[in-house]
Amino acid sequence: MNREIYPSDLSIYSFGPIADAHSKLLILGSIPGKESLKMNFYYAHPQNAFWKIMFILYNQSYSADNEFRKELLLQNGIALWDVIGNCKRESSLDTDIRMENPNDLPAFLFAHPGISKIFFNGKASAKYFNKYFPHISLEKIVLPSTSPAHAIKWEKKLEAWREIKDIAQR
Repeated sequence: MNREIYPSDLSIYSFGPIADAHSKLLILGSIPGKESLKMNFYYAHPQNAFWKIMFILYNQSYSADNEFRKELLLQNGIALWDVIGNCKRESSLDTDIRMENPNDLPAFLFAHPGISKIFFNGKASAKYFNKYFPHISLEKIVLPSTSPAHAIKWEKKLEAWREIKDIAQR
């Protein structure tokens, strides 16, 4: 039997969720990349479009302040987390994820009953969600990944992500 062996330094863990009692929708990523882990916050890679998109959608001046970013989401009814709680991964690519363990999304959703839709930041998060949580019946929408590795035109990413604003403001 051919077993892959991973050194312990390849173990990575997701951050805790950003959410409160007013959250109406949940955005799920797969698990943080190296730059995010180094900076200890979601989507910290300077070329990741996530925060640029959020600031544009909510007509705010861009800020690199993580507390301000967190408040931007919460003030607009948005929760943020990852499908995977921990895994082995050498790079930041989702294709390198191995030996993954999911976060406890059923408990999270139970604790946040106002969440009515789940948005996936890319196909990988949707794939892992469907693998571990096929029984969760909330409406699910897959958006283009904000990762710089997902090369589609900026305008197309922004337009697809506009649906977030429409849902959260209902």
